[in-house]
Amino acid sequence: MTTTSMELTVDVIVIGAGPTGENVADRAVQGGLSVAVVETELVGGECSYWACMPTKALLRDAAALRAARALPAAGQAVTGTLDPAAVFARRNSFASDWNDSGQVEWLTGAGITLVRGHGRITGTRAVTVTDSDGTTTNLEARHAVVVSTGSSSLIPPIPGLDEARPWTNREAAGATSVPGRLAIIGGGVVGAEMATAFSALGSQVTLISRTRLLPSVEKFAGEQVADALRTYGVTLHLDAGATDVRRDDGGEVRVTLSDGTEVTADEVLVATGRVPNTKDLGLEHVGLEPGSWLKVDDALAVVDDSGQLEDGWLYAAGDVNHRALLTHHGKYQARALGDLIAARARGEEPDLSTWGRHAATADERATTQVIFTDPEVVAVGHSAESAEAAGIEVGIVDYDLGSVSGASLHADGYRGQARMVIDEQRKILVGFTAVGPDISELLHAATIAIVGEVPLDRLWHAVPAYPTISEIWLRLLETAGRDR
Repeated sequence: MTTTSMELTVDVIVIGAGPTGENVADRAVQGGLSVAVVETELVGGECSYWACMPTKALLRDAAALRAARALPAAGQAVTGTLDPAAVFARRNSFASDWNDSGQVEWLTGAGITLVRGHGRITGTRAVTVTDSDGTTTNLEARHAVVVSTGSSSLIPPIPGLDEARPWTNREAAGATSVPGRLAIIGGGVVGAEMATAFSALGSQVTLISRTRLLPSVEKFAGEQVADALRTYGVTLHLDAGATDVRRDDGGEVRVTLSDGTEVTADEVLVATGRVPNTKDLGLEHVGLEPGSWLKVDDALAVVDDSGQLEDGWLYAAGDVNHRALLTHHGKYQARALGDLIAARARGEEPDLSTWGRHAATADERATTQVIFTDPEVVAVGHSAESAEAAGIEVGIVDYDLGSVSGASLHADGYRGQARMVIDEQRKILVGFTAVGPDISELLHAATIAIVGEVPLDRLWHAVPAYPTISEIWLRLLETAGRDR
């Protein structure tokens, strides 16, 4: 096979064309720089095809059906069950049928050069891209190389698991049929959301977790989601790990648990965490360990254990730097980083002050997350536990969401809870968590209050409309007390 080699010099090279890479490139181009983006799979990345968009599409029909059935008249008007084929068809549309031509068109229209193939760092500001046909492109950056290669599902070293051909988030997001029995190993966000989705689609779901459900959020939130899953027929084995997995000749999967229980399923989904996509990135050429998470400084420049790498030309944004493994935070980092690289290229000093234009402060102080289970979970900033660990003088204020007028109107038997975490010294909100049906839109109000460091006394003047679920803010402030 004859191969060819090309040379290209640009201001910035971005390795990875997911949402993070696209946003870095866009901001750098808007700052007057030329950019080449390298992608070995689909432009748009994990979120577009195997995570955020397709998985939320899988969940949406079930959420709408639940909302209708929570009202007497609407519930009587709804008959039958979900049609999996129709759910999958709508999911496919949100994944663009796994065709990235639309996103490629966006890149081109934004003035960004796309280089298809696998990119490896080969030296200072140098990246070599090898396409599937053997063609190589040698890229050189005048200013910066940005790694935004994201992460992949972790397959834990459980005996027999790899040989059992497990699903990861990709197989779950792209499923074309509903398994009669689905075992899920992992009780985090992916495990809980996919238990919600596939139980609604008709699977007999068993979820296995070494910890409580949703260990990254407040305990009360995970408990309410666990209660709901049990109501929907999901079997939960919490605080029990999988010790052995086998797929027999007939195709059945048998999962042995640490307490001796055996779970039999048609498919097994692994949702136990993520690993960085850096194994074959050429990190050894810059003195870093292949396959490792990339450590970064405040400017998102890659550093080693002894400090910044030579000249500070290598940056990392998104999952790969392990700051906040959430698409929206990767895009947030990307916007700051693209602007920072453009500023440095102009000879300007970046603004890395707290909440400065080029700082990614929210990764540490106001990380936001919505978990699209039924009920939903929203969280921003500190939990009570993390605030205490950070040395904050913590005040905790809880309120029953179901007793708020807007919630009781929203659905009969509405159940939920909200929590404010207060810095008692500064009298500001530093964390918010809530669990309940259809509460995702509550989150941004809390995010603004935390990022803006709005004093509690001022929050009293943010009057929630009546009767809405947002009235929870008034009730939380009343519970906290006007004199706080």
